Amino acid sequence: MALLEQWQKIAYNEKTNKAELQKFWQRYFLLEKGVYEKLLEHPDEKVEGTVKELAEKYNLSVMEMTGFLDGINDSLVEANPIETMEEDTKVSLAFDKEKLYKNMVDAKADWLYELPQWEAIFDKETRRKLYLEQKKSGTVVVGKKVGRNDPCPCGSGKKYKHCCGR
Repeated sequence: MALLEQWQKIAYNEKTNKAELQKFWQRYFLLEKGVYEKLLEHPDEKVEGTVKELAEKYNLSVMEMTGFLDGINDSLVEANPIETMEEDTKVSLAFDKEKLYKNMVDAKADWLYELPQWEAIFDKETRRKLYLEQKKSGTVVVGKKVGRNDPCPCGSGKKYKHCCGR
């Protein structure tokens, strides 16, 4: 069984007591924060290795590293094969700084996008701009509704009710 599948069985187990699951996630988020703090200290360093090597480097279990790799995968320059990865799979943590920041905002992970390490990467104005871009990207703008007696938007010259509104 691939590592990701094992991680998902543990992290998203609906049979687990809610309090235990909450405790699990609180502990995981603290570990995740620690890894991000280290990564953001040297944002241009190319961190690579097997899943097991990286777990050891960041003092995580292989399962915790699997969860971390699952979370950061959308922010990487080149995605890792998380669906099929095993302990000896070579992975990279080379991330796109803007994408990572925006994904943290999207996940509502303020404990991550407010890390002090971001201050050395982006100035306050850039962080604000990225934050707003991400927040606005989820906003759906609905156009003005066409009334039945309005001219049809297709350009036929007929009323909407006699044209495309049928």
